[in-house]
Amino acid sequence: MGDQSMKWAKSVAKGLLGYRPASLQVGALCLRIRDGKTQVLLITSRDTGRWVIPKGWPMRGRSLSGAAKQEAWEEAGAVGKIDKEPAGAFRYDKILDSGLATPTDVVVFPMRVETLMKSFPEEHQRKRKWFAPKQAAKLVAEEGLQKLLRKL
Repeated sequence: MGDQSMKWAKSVAKGLLGYRPASLQVGALCLRIRDGKTQVLLITSRDTGRWVIPKGWPMRGRSLSGAAKQEAWEEAGAVGKIDKEPAGAFRYDKILDSGLATPTDVVVFPMRVETLMKSFPEEHQRKRKWFAPKQAAKLVAEEGLQKLLRKL
């Protein structure tokens, strides 16, 4: 974990003293440049079909950025170079299979997409589409992710 990631993790932990800690996920902010303009890849969630970024749980044997890169491949078929340092983070309430909601922090790593594969593990479960960052910010539900997208 890099210095920035460690500082962020410590600040989250410090702020949660006395509170139930949030779960931690990693996300990939999949980006490309077309005609000189940045575009963001969003995918639909499997449950509600809302627009989200590829994200998931940390993986044993992988760095946080490495796990985010794996999620981008599995959920969106995106292949490229992922930054080792996060672009930011956001919090949302993850609905568990039991129906309960748990606060979840998502550390987001920028990824420069080089290829979108036609075949990938979740291709029949999700849609994917490129958006301008401001348009993407209007489509996602999570306020913290909206802020990250507007900064692009």
